[in-house]
Amino acid sequence: MVATWVDQYKYQRYRAFSWRHSLSTTQKVGLALMVACLTGLLAQLRFYLPFTPVPVTGQVFAVLLSGVLLGKWYGGLSQGLYVGLGASGLPWFAGFSGGIGVITGCTGGYLMGFILAASLIGWLTERHIAARRFLPQLGLMVMGVVLIYGLGAAWFSILFSYGFTATMKMAVLPFIALDIVKAVAAAGIARAILPKEVCNGEVDRRKYPPVYQD
Repeated sequence: MVATWVDQYKYQRYRAFSWRHSLSTTQKVGLALMVACLTGLLAQLRFYLPFTPVPVTGQVFAVLLSGVLLGKWYGGLSQGLYVGLGASGLPWFAGFSGGIGVITGCTGGYLMGFILAASLIGWLTERHIAARRFLPQLGLMVMGVVLIYGLGAAWFSILFSYGFTATMKMAVLPFIALDIVKAVAAAGIARAILPKEVCNGEVDRRKYPPVYQD
C-alpha cells in the first residue's frame, strides 16, 4: 500500500513538471508573475539589526525556489519582474516600498543578485537530473546565496565607500545563519517536488534511468 502511494506521488510529480513544460509563453509569464508576488509577500517579513541598514527579510527563500519551480528563463523572469515592477513604483519591496530609489539604495545589489541566482539555480536544476537530489540542491542554494551576497556586498561597498571588513560585518555576516536555514529548507522542498525522471530532454547519466510514459 505504502509503495503504491509513493509510486503514485512520483508519477504525479513527473506529470506536474511535464505539464509545466507544455504551457504557453503567456501562461509561463503568468506563473513568473505569481512567484514575483510571492517574493514581494515574503519581503514584508523583515526586521532590522541595530548596526546595519540592510534588513533581514524572507525574500531569499522565494528567490531560491523560483528557479526550481520555473526553470532558468522564467525563474529569472520572475525576479526580473519583481525588481522591474518594484523599481517602477509597485510597493512590494521590503516595508511596502517601491521606486528606483530602492534599486540605487543599499539593497540594490542584492536585488540584482536575485535575478542571477534564480537563473543559475533554474538552469542547473532544469538541465541535470543529478542536481535534483538534496545535497546537490543544497549546494545550488548556497551558490545562489553567495551570488546574492557578492553583488549585494559589492554595491554596498561602492555606495558607502566601505572597505572589505566593514562591508562584511554590515552586509554579509549578520545574514549568513538565517540564509543557510533558508537554503536547507529550499533544498528540502526542491528534493521533494522535483521529478527524478526525464521530462524535457534533461541530462541523465544513470545507466538505467526510470522513464514514465502516459
